[in-house]
Amino acid sequence: MDVMGDMANLFETGRFAQPSDRDEAADEAQEAADEAAEEVRRRLAAEAGDVEAMSVLGAMLLRRGDFDGAESHLRAATAAGDRAAANNLGVLLHQRGYADEAAGWWRIAAVAGSAPAAHALGRHFRERGDEPAAEYWLRQAAEQGHVLGAYALADLLEHRGDETGARRWMRAAAERGHREAAYRLARTLDRNAGQRRDGRDEGDTEAADEAEQWYRQAAARGHRRAALHLGTILEKRGELKEAGRWYLTSAKDGEARAACALGFLLRDAGDTESAAVWWLRAAQDGDGNAANALGALHAERGETQTAERWYRAAMDAGDDNGAYNLGLLCADQGRTTQAEQWYRRAAYAGHREASNALAILLLRSGDETGAEPWFSKAAEAGSVDAAFNLGILHAGRGEERAALRWYERAASAGHTEAALQVGMARLRDGDEREAERFLRCAAGGGSAEAAYRLATVLDARRPPAPEHELGEPAHEKSECEEWYERAASQGHRRAQVRVGMMAAARGDVVEAARWYREAAEAGSRNGAFNLGLLLAREGSEPEAVVWWRRAADAGHGRAALRLALVCARRGELAEGQRWADLAVSLGPREVGERAARLRDALRQELSA
Repeated sequence: MDVMGDMANLFETGRFAQPSDRDEAADEAQEAADEAAEEVRRRLAAEAGDVEAMSVLGAMLLRRGDFDGAESHLRAATAAGDRAAANNLGVLLHQRGYADEAAGWWRIAAVAGSAPAAHALGRHFRERGDEPAAEYWLRQAAEQGHVLGAYALADLLEHRGDETGARRWMRAAAERGHREAAYRLARTLDRNAGQRRDGRDEGDTEAADEAEQWYRQAAARGHRRAALHLGTILEKRGELKEAGRWYLTSAKDGEARAACALGFLLRDAGDTESAAVWWLRAAQDGDGNAANALGALHAERGETQTAERWYRAAMDAGDDNGAYNLGLLCADQGRTTQAEQWYRRAAYAGHREASNALAILLLRSGDETGAEPWFSKAAEAGSVDAAFNLGILHAGRGEERAALRWYERAASAGHTEAALQVGMARLRDGDEREAERFLRCAAGGGSAEAAYRLATVLDARRPPAPEHELGEPAHEKSECEEWYERAASQGHRRAQVRVGMMAAARGDVVEAARWYREAAEAGSRNGAFNLGLLLAREGSEPEAVVWWRRAADAGHGRAALRLALVCARRGELAEGQRWADLAVSLGPREVGERAARLRDALRQELSA
């Protein structure tokens, strides 16, 4: 069916009418006329002595702000025993500033069973500091099903530390549609779920799920902070599209934190320009995090003056990251004095990363004494990098035990290089099992050195390879080989040589040559020497000589001996004697002994 065509026909015939501004104005005029007519009817009935009409007319006039007109009708209805009129009379007197007289009329209405009056009386007593009386009357209202009474009672009980009672009445108010009660109930459930998670209690999923439902209910009723928290929950769960919708709803209602969060969501999606728009909106509303984000964005673009302006705005908004980021900006520009100033400002405010950065700055300037307390402050505040840096500081002084303590602290928080240092310390102590544990952590974190050292530990423990019969698989890769290969693929030269040796042992000459060459080109003298051996066995002695020469020049004694032998075979006696002399000086001992014998033989040959 051609829907657009049908719609066009309906528009043309006038059967599908669209509201216009004129229609809306007519509706408003009709409502005003109806209200005026209702007031006339009520006024006539009130003049005839109708108590209900007096009460309703008084309420109408009170809503309009006609206190003088309302008071006479409300007093007349109250004198006739109308409890709603007594409650409204109390409201009128309270608005006029006669709080005690208002309380008297509220008491009359509340005793007569008016829940709104009981709520108002409870609020009155709480404002006066009489909490027992406030609780009594608020409970009267709440038990009659009054939503505001239930919420006010929950708020009072929460203030007094009665968590069970507060949660019960907050839930009652939330179930009746009170959006602030739904939000506060969700916050309570959320906090409790978080505390259980911190205490390693995994039975908190029901509380977290219930909290989400209350956030959702409050957000659907227009509670902007509930929409923010709901967006945060959904973002953590990976439901980014729905999270963005709630952030947008909250941000449009004026929640700066939601605008900031929406900016980060857009930035991660690649829409930097839209992100900047929301960050700007949040920053202008005083959100320091958004101001920092804008500063970082301009800093990435090289607009350092604009970046500095936003970092200062973040700092003015009370965000210590502003001072820290200003320090980073100055440090990148070589403005060390200003960087130290901003780092100190953030560090004195308790910013742990600023404390660590300040300590590094002081250490680089030679002030080790001034640096150490800031490293300690940052580490005690939870900075993993600062704990690792303290380990380096103590190790540099030869204080191995203190260094190990800080390395262990950083390693327990997942610091890769710290785990490597602990692993190597355990190896030196002979504790191979503990060493393996830490080396695995470091290797899993991406440390090539840890992967290599873990491989050597596993390699030393590996039993000899069994003899294979014909028809059996020639080789099955062991775990230590996998770690060697991981380290080699990350550019670790010794691991590359080791992988080349294992490939050569399997008879895979091409693979062995590839790894030897990669190590040799990266500066490994062992790689160059082994590549030379491989090439010589394959009949490429001229190229082998090139690699042996590179290895010998880098201090490899065996390579120098090989070069001496090649020269002797070619009859280049003086050159051979020179390489033999170098081999004697480089060693090791058995190489030196062989080189000395060769040198003496060449010398005799030359003198003959």
